[in-house]
Amino acid sequence: MPKKRHQKQYSKPQSTAPASLSSSSSTAASRHNSHHDDQQQNRSVNELLAGLRRAGLRDSGSSQLRPLDAFVQPTVPPAIRQILQLPETPAPRPRRPVRVDATGRRLPPGPAPPRSWVSRPAGSSLYSDPRTVVEFGGAQNYAQRPLPGMSLPARGSLIDLVLKRFAKTWDWQLEYCRYVLYELPTRVRMALLAYIGLYSEKGVSLQDLRAILLPPCFEDDVDDHDDNSHDGERGKREFLAPSTVNDDFVCLDLSWSLGRSLKIRELSDFLFPPQAAAVVSVPDAKESWDASDDEPTPEPSIPPILLPNLTHLSLALDPEHAHNVSWRHLLSFASHLPNLTHLSLAFWPEPSLTPNAKLAIMVTAQGQVVQYGATGPYSHSLDNDWTEAIMVLNRLSKSLYRLEYLDLTGCGLWASALWSKSGHDMVDWVGAWGKVERMVMYAGYKLAQEAGSSEKARYEMVKENARRVERHVRARRAERGMGKRGIVVETDEDEIA
Repeated sequence: MPKKRHQKQYSKPQSTAPASLSSSSSTAASRHNSHHDDQQQNRSVNELLAGLRRAGLRDSGSSQLRPLDAFVQPTVPPAIRQILQLPETPAPRPRRPVRVDATGRRLPPGPAPPRSWVSRPAGSSLYSDPRTVVEFGGAQNYAQRPLPGMSLPARGSLIDLVLKRFAKTWDWQLEYCRYVLYELPTRVRMALLAYIGLYSEKGVSLQDLRAILLPPCFEDDVDDHDDNSHDGERGKREFLAPSTVNDDFVCLDLSWSLGRSLKIRELSDFLFPPQAAAVVSVPDAKESWDASDDEPTPEPSIPPILLPNLTHLSLALDPEHAHNVSWRHLLSFASHLPNLTHLSLAFWPEPSLTPNAKLAIMVTAQGQVVQYGATGPYSHSLDNDWTEAIMVLNRLSKSLYRLEYLDLTGCGLWASALWSKSGHDMVDWVGAWGKVERMVMYAGYKLAQEAGSSEKARYEMVKENARRVERHVRARRAERGMGKRGIVVETDEDEIA
């Protein structure tokens, strides 16, 4: 009989898993990982952050738990706190004391300003020494002093740096900030005009004055497809009248601008618009075909004065462009300024109504050759004739009879007209200009050490003319019993730079 084969019930397991088992296990693991990734992706950000916090607490252990003071403890009534034997709630931290300035006014919240911003002396101006030096062409440096009473930022302050940068990039700023210039504070607009004249390439123009002193026009920005508009007032903003906004605009500094980018006639027509420009003609008033003939024609409105309280005006010139101004236009412009108290005519040429006719001559019917203009080429040097200059200054003084301060920097060469006499005519320092108490008659430039004898003599003559004007005015007022109304004429020091 054949032997029976007995199979072993237990066998040694294989050292490696079967291929089928390994493939199935890897597939399950990949499915588990993909399912876990899907769950992670479906979880919100808050759930992910909460999971990270729990993991951080488990890793840190119980010994690194946050202190109880770090958690917000709710307040409970005192009776319940005694029953539960809870500690007292810590008192809140005291508030910071209210900061006030020297006048008792409450300061805005936040840290105090840097000491360098508040340690400057009061009343300091833009100008150093206190004049400012501006170069034109690199050949000569001309200096000018500001009008007293002008509110200008301190040199080196934050607003000084901002306005200076604003003026140097004025063309770009005018294009992108034109709609907010009118709403700036008045003191900022006054300082901005002074900075534009000093630091911009062209100076203040008529367009700049319109952007700063007049409200912007939003007519071009109106959306024609806006159905929510009412009565055609779409996209318009309400602005106060210019005469109301500019009521406290008292200082107008146009230094270095006249003759370069601005003319006196343009300035006069802008500040004091003629009545003829405001008259509305009948055809223009009735543009609609539906207008009835019985309807009354609107009355023409007289334009108000743009700067009603202007008292300080600087018309200082760039000496390189002094030939582009006219005394005739200045006399016409001064007739609108009876309230002016401070005026700067720095670097203005000698007073003359016909400055281009010095060398012109004419022949009469009798064949006699006479001079065409009132001032000839030798009127001042040989004849000492200042008739025309005295006449022009007298007409100016009758318009500016409230003047108290006069700046004639750079005008020392024609200062003889201030004390000279032509027949019975001379500058009236007792009547029309009897209130002038201070004059400025600097040379307007620094004399170099290598200057010749003629340049030094001219420099000394300018200083001597200023002293002579002071003596003449004091003597005239003393003769009329006005000795108490003296005058101070400022000029350069005796030392030569």
